[in-house]
Amino acid sequence: MEYVKVAQVSELGSGAKKKVSVGGNEVLLANIEGSFYAIDNTCPHMGGSLYEGKLEGTNVICPRHGSVFDVTNGKVVERGTLFLIKVKVHDLKSYPVKVEGADIMIGVE
Repeated sequence: MEYVKVAQVSELGSGAKKKVSVGGNEVLLANIEGSFYAIDNTCPHMGGSLYEGKLEGTNVICPRHGSVFDVTNGKVVERGTLFLIKVKVHDLKSYPVKVEGADIMIGVE
């Protein structure tokens, strides 16, 4: 596995998120109380950018239909709704993250 530098620790305070590109994929990088996590940035329902959604604790909410994903592992916490019908979503890919000095690195295969 190769690790790619995507940000500096100083760029993301606790509770902050950033959209980065890794291996041709848009990835959401989040700082949760000093720990960094990375998941796919695109909601699997209709392609909403999770970067544009709200981060609440370890959960990010898709701005389009309200699906909720856990940024620590990419798992669906709650499916969103569209016209009172629950939308179909699946878990997101999560990426390994490590910090080397002041650099935040995401692992890609």
